Amino acid sequence: MRPSIKGILETPVYVDDLALSHAFYHGLLGFERMIEGDRLHAYNVAPAQTLIVFLRGTCDEDLWIRGEKVPGHRSDGPSHFAFRIEIKVLADWMAYLKAEGVDIESHVHWPLGGESIYFRDPFNNVVELATGGIWPNDAVVNS
Repeated sequence: MRPSIKGILETPVYVDDLALSHAFYHGLLGFERMIEGDRLHAYNVAPAQTLIVFLRGTCDEDLWIRGEKVPGHRSDGPSHFAFRIEIKVLADWMAYLKAEGVDIESHVHWPLGGESIYFRDPFNNVVELATGGIWPNDAVVNS
């Protein structure tokens, strides 16, 4: 029997400047930084949900912590990830981003009733703010 998985714990993004990324993820989006280091920052997105911002090129090699290996990893080029929002604040987010000078590239109305807006971080990663009702396993349209 296959053991269960409870959810996605962390999402990584790779950037070229941790200070600039902090201005975006903390300053613009309001995430609290939980860990600050030379190669990564970790942000509290929501309970038990973490965004890890890695400085590109610093995680390519294996890292040893107390004799235990964390395998090297990387991502080349822009990536994409989504943060969940409630439908009732979607218009507020759109107005806020516009006021902050952030270009919203698109606003998608999904077949199951959810909505997404897309914009980019300073490193060309695609950031999505998405409501419920996008995927069949999340039919909650009003959250």
